[in-house]
Amino acid sequence: MAKIKIKQVRSAINRTARQKATIKALGLSKLNQTVEHEATPQILGMVKKVQHLVEVVE
Repeated sequence: MAKIKIKQVRSAINRTARQKATIKALGLSKLNQTVEHEATPQILGMVKKVQHLVEVVE
């Protein structure tokens, strides 16, 4: 599978608990932190839910 890099570009402060949990599940905890994941449907769905907080590089 293809790898994608996910970078947190906006804070999770004042977001719903569900969005905070999604950010944490992606492995992000700080601004400008980057993580690499396989581009599975589950990961892509999580990214879509918090697309306003993250930036994706394929």
